Amino acid sequence: MKKALVCGAGGFIGGHLVKRLKDLGYWVRGVDIKEHEYTNVRAIADEFVIGDLRDPSVVKTVMHTNSTWGKGFDEVYQLAADMGGAGYIFTGENDANVMHNSATINLNVVDVAAKFTQKPRVFYSSSACMYPAYNQEDPENPKCSEESAYPAAPDSEYGWEKLFSERLYLAYARNYGLEVRIARYHNIFGPQGSWNNGKEKAPAALSRKISIAEDGGTIDVWGDGNQTRSFLYIDECLEATIRLMHSDFTGPVNIGSEEMVSINQFAEMIASIAGKKIFLNHISGPTGVRGRNSDNALYEKKIGWKVSQPLVVGLEKTYNWINQQVKSL
Repeated sequence: MKKALVCGAGGFIGGHLVKRLKDLGYWVRGVDIKEHEYTNVRAIADEFVIGDLRDPSVVKTVMHTNSTWGKGFDEVYQLAADMGGAGYIFTGENDANVMHNSATINLNVVDVAAKFTQKPRVFYSSSACMYPAYNQEDPENPKCSEESAYPAAPDSEYGWEKLFSERLYLAYARNYGLEVRIARYHNIFGPQGSWNNGKEKAPAALSRKISIAEDGGTIDVWGDGNQTRSFLYIDECLEATIRLMHSDFTGPVNIGSEEMVSINQFAEMIASIAGKKIFLNHISGPTGVRGRNSDNALYEKKIGWKVSQPLVVGLEKTYNWINQQVKSL
């Protein structure tokens, strides 16, 4: 039985990952600074630890399966980060905390992992936010292929921290023989994630607004709505992540969908799922880059797998879950 540690198990992707690994027969320990808000991850995992991964002593404790530095976990999934949607990341008000908290966690995790005689394989979840802003100015033709990362110019401090941590893990791989796998996530969404706490992303925020709105009503949308994105459903993300972890390819590599839509189109898709006619009121607000879309050519070449379902399939599941949350208030 393989043993896996999921850092960030109290978060959206981490909580889903714990369940997927358990379904695959792993022994799983989850760790986070908080409990999961929507799923009893403690009951799913073999162990769930409340701990602050910014504290190196906590990282050392949770990464050990016994008192020695021999063999610990087979796999470590490092998803813990200080993050949120555009309203949290792109205002500039949280930059110092985002950079400090996430970088500190990564510095601790990679350093402890490298100390084992039989080192775990470590997965690091980077983000498409590390791609240069200058390649994402045209909403119809963004460039987010892996080799386009340099010259570096992310549009947020969140992106800069992700880029730094990619290089951190790669440096430990070169200098200490640590096996790492790095993925650049593109807008992962699904049920059981933030939807009303100020850290929600576009799929959840728009789903909430449309759920609340009357048929024929109006919702606010930040910017002109012509900014483009691609969104990947959580089940596809987990499949791609585990396949990468079990491959011989280090990365970094994109994990996302190539089905690009404008935010206006995205809102219309959700309204159609809800069975409502919704009007959009475009207001000033943080929007990030003008265009972003996952380029999956490298992943398909190295791993031999591609996204299997259209955006609307996962979006319907997500809207229905958020609609239930709204109705339960």
